[in-house]
Amino acid sequence: MVESFFDKKTGCLTIKIDGRFDYSCHKMFKEAFASVTTATSYDVNLADVVYLDSSALGMLLLLRDHAGGDKAQVRLLYANGAVIDILKIANFHRLFNITE
Repeated sequence: MVESFFDKKTGCLTIKIDGRFDYSCHKMFKEAFASVTTATSYDVNLADVVYLDSSALGMLLLLRDHAGGDKAQVRLLYANGAVIDILKIANFHRLFNITE
């Protein structure tokens, strides 16, 4: 499940993923960020993610590109140890601000 909230005051779009972060989330995840054109920063709340696969990594890269690539302000928040391990193996700690 994917939920999103846009804070007009801060310009931050928060996307929360619950459960499995895999291809079944692709459409909802893409719609969550594509529908907001005025966001200046993005938070992806991973607190309730129990599984993450390569398609989820691809979705995060799509978000990063949408947000401005190297200039993007995208934070991956509250990931558990297993999710952080996957993100680090994929070298995502070099592309994203990852906060436990």
